[in-house]
Amino acid sequence: MNVKIRRYITAILSAILIALIILLVIDTKELKSLSDSRGREPEGNNNAIKIGLSMGTLKEDRWLRDRDIFVARAKALGADVIVQNANNNDEDQAEQVRYLLSRGIDVLVIVPNNRVKSADAVEAAKKAGVKVIAYDRLVLKSNVDLYISFDSQEVGRLMAQALVDKVPYGNYLIINGGISDNNSSLIKKGYDGVLEPFVRAGKINIIAEEWAEDWMSEYAFNTTEKWLKKGTKIDAILAANDMLAAGAIRALSEYKLSGDVIVTGQDAEATACQRIVDGTQFMTVYKPVDRLAEAASDMAVKMAKGESISVPGTIYDGKYDVPCYMLKPIAVDIDNLDDTVIKDGFHNYDEIYGR
Repeated sequence: MNVKIRRYITAILSAILIALIILLVIDTKELKSLSDSRGREPEGNNNAIKIGLSMGTLKEDRWLRDRDIFVARAKALGADVIVQNANNNDEDQAEQVRYLLSRGIDVLVIVPNNRVKSADAVEAAKKAGVKVIAYDRLVLKSNVDLYISFDSQEVGRLMAQALVDKVPYGNYLIINGGISDNNSSLIKKGYDGVLEPFVRAGKINIIAEEWAEDWMSEYAFNTTEKWLKKGTKIDAILAANDMLAAGAIRALSEYKLSGDVIVTGQDAEATACQRIVDGTQFMTVYKPVDRLAEAASDMAVKMAKGESISVPGTIYDGKYDVPCYMLKPIAVDIDNLDDTVIKDGFHNYDEIYGR
């Protein structure tokens, strides 16, 4: 073989090698991107307690906070957490739970996207001998080992009480959260208890009671706009969370009614607190998720260790009475914003006021 041929073959082999290296790098990046879109993998040791955290969504800011605090607390306790995000997709959450179980988790902490369909995931975990904690949202008829949340019925009561104190007469528009979320039903139960006497007395007229799929802000916008287009006078909007409030307020602003119609919310998101300062949102319900996430992490680690957990009560899931740990929510308006959300460090002063 002459020198020219050897050089030619060497050049071809070099080109092939470079191409393979480039493809390997691209594949690695794509795999990392896929992992990032699904969730987070722990970098701890193989002997650590392993917790699977199945999130129904990370769309709202509050869920990002829940995730980060839960993971940080678990890590401080010596546990690893594998996080998966279903992006409001029932099938994806079911698949992700199967994946978590295949990873040999000791405890499953699930924020169910669907209160009914997620029962299959709970059943699969129980068959695998894995304890299950329902986080913030209850899974119906599934007999989870623990349900930890804020009192959603109290959330609804606080919102309705704020409205009737401010607007005891007039037309109310109610925009609930997703109907597949059990919290939506509990919130409704809470506000019904406050509003029904006013409705029976003819003081309040509920013009519509809608359910926003996946708690989508756009649904609240469209619903509010629909009634405004009809020329219906709206005196108050009971929006079940801050994203729904944002959608409703956006529609009101297009009709130059922002600030004139009383609007509630939930979660004390930074943008909602800013709207309270601006006067376009009347109140929100503050749920100190730091306390919830840390308590859930503590209990998950205890469960993994086989330690007993004492909780003050139970809740009926439609078939079973399951152990329940409830935290109290707090109504927040312009009068106590600084003494609650700001004082607790949930948001800082400049974030809310310094715009």
